[in-house]
Amino acid sequence: MREQNDILEHLRQGYKSYSIELLNYWMDYSHLGTWQFWLSAAFMLIPLVVVYLYIDRSKVFHIGFFGYNVHTWFSHVDTFGVIHGLWEYPYQVIPFAPVSFMLDVSLVPVTYMLVYQWAINHGKSRYLCLTLLSAGFAFIFKPIMTSIGLFRLHEWMNYFLLFCGYLIIMIVSLLITTFFLRLQTTKPPRLIRR
Repeated sequence: MREQNDILEHLRQGYKSYSIELLNYWMDYSHLGTWQFWLSAAFMLIPLVVVYLYIDRSKVFHIGFFGYNVHTWFSHVDTFGVIHGLWEYPYQVIPFAPVSFMLDVSLVPVTYMLVYQWAINHGKSRYLCLTLLSAGFAFIFKPIMTSIGLFRLHEWMNYFLLFCGYLIIMIVSLLITTFFLRLQTTKPPRLIRR
């Protein structure tokens, strides 16, 4: 038990030290006085305003649930990639998060929500539309972010693997959303009925 507590204390101290280093890095290179901060802030705030204005309010919980799925899975995958040194975001809006808050919380889930909404409202294939969006993020948007210094790939990671990650997130989010939509229209088993 003592060994376990010593390891936990060592990890806690490491997290504290890492957090202080992140804050110091942010204050030196990613603060409010940099154009990168303001571009990242715009990538975070503008999609939130757009979704507020354009979300189909008759399907707001349906579309919001899908977007929340994308946000959740994308945040987990992004955290995994950053923690394992596969990619990094040199500029942050929030100094305490090593992941891209602008992408995880706003730009990616909102864009997926709006494309999903367009597909279901126009009778188009959600899978095709969201696959094209995933390709756009992986092969156009992320390379642009790389060229202006907002994103860096490391190790064996490449844009094709990012595309595969986007596809997996898309498929899982669609399957979970479809599952809950079906639950909404089916009766529970006889044992659970009231």
